[in-house]
Amino acid sequence: METTLRDWLYDPTVARLVTVGVGLVLIAVFVRAARTSLGRYIRDTDTRYRARKFVSFLGYVVAFVFLTVVFRSQLGGLTVALGVAGAGIAFALQEVIASVAGWVAVALGNFYKVGDRVQLGGIRGDVIDVGVLRTTIMECGQWVSGDLYNGRIVRVANSFVFKEPVFNYSGDFPFLWDEITVPIRYGSDHRLARQILENLVRDEVAEYAETAKTSWREMVRKYRIEDARVDPLVTLVANDNWMEFTVRYVVDYTRRRITKDRLFSRLLDAVDETGGRVALASATNEIVAVPELRVRLADGSGSAPAAP
Repeated sequence: METTLRDWLYDPTVARLVTVGVGLVLIAVFVRAARTSLGRYIRDTDTRYRARKFVSFLGYVVAFVFLTVVFRSQLGGLTVALGVAGAGIAFALQEVIASVAGWVAVALGNFYKVGDRVQLGGIRGDVIDVGVLRTTIMECGQWVSGDLYNGRIVRVANSFVFKEPVFNYSGDFPFLWDEITVPIRYGSDHRLARQILENLVRDEVAEYAETAKTSWREMVRKYRIEDARVDPLVTLVANDNWMEFTVRYVVDYTRRRITKDRLFSRLLDAVDETGGRVALASATNEIVAVPELRVRLADGSGSAPAAP
């Protein structure tokens, strides 16, 4: 019994397994300690996130190199077995392989990065993590109107970058074109109405107007795209019911709902200050009473009110 236990303890394979176990535990402890330390010394959220991801990736690399060194003498015998099993593994794990390939494409192809607002796999929201297999998104919309978070965290397989279009709201050009439509009643001073709208939208987008122009110039230099108008634009269409003004402007992708709220709030105040020269139009139908209906009989004997 003692001889068998001694042989087992001195067996090279057992020694390697023990070495691997101890080594992997030490690597995991060091990686965890390094990630915790980074959270204490790095205050910037984006830098801290990237540093932690780098430490985790470095830990995987060190673990792989460690395993290769420990089992270097057995690698030659494993080559044939891995070659035979490779076809079956590739078929069984094709979705996993596609997700890993998607991760490589995201990392090298600049599809999106952490912090971007995207629509991926039918899910719209902000990217909060990009893993080897899945992208984690803080979802916007659904039962919540506008571009506000709804509280759900969604993990989407990276393979979707090959299956569906990837919409990036904040990639090379971190702004969106947005519009509001304002109906003005006929008889109002349309010149004054246009001036009010132009002043309002110019004031609201002034804080990032120059940044948007600079970003768009970079887009024009980088891609074959027309030099579109970035400044606010107010247009007028006269339809059957009212004069319809459309206000088009560039807005930061995170401030679309807030900007629209401020525009409408200031517009109502500005219309009130015109003293009736400008009035908003609306389609309102109100039935105040049902008219009395009288029926004349065929023999001319008279008429009687009919029930409404």
